Amino acid sequence: MAEPTPRRHEPRLRPAPLLFEPAEAAADPEHFFDLESIDDPRALLERATELTHAFRAAADRAMEYQAVAAAQLADPRRFDRLTTADIAERAEWTEDYAKKMVEFGRDLMRGEPAE
Repeated sequence: MAEPTPRRHEPRLRPAPLLFEPAEAAADPEHFFDLESIDDPRALLERATELTHAFRAAADRAMEYQAVAAAQLADPRRFDRLTTADIAERAEWTEDYAKKMVEFGRDLMRGEPAE
């Protein structure tokens, strides 16, 4: 089972695989990573937990990339720099959250561990 996303000083573990579903299965609203076909509640709990950890790890990793991108876009050395208001609008964030993400991204780019 996958672990939560580690901090910078810890090795990053790979989450459980998110198996891609065929188009016909994805079109069925009741179908979700084949969980509906698992009859054994122990196996269902195990696989659902693996997926939960994988989605959390993927969301954490994607958020780190968002933060780095926000910091790069806000870099005052860029001629096409964006304001935090512009970044907030593009990412559908509040401006306060955009400011925090820019700072978080700067910390990540400097290699500082997240708090």
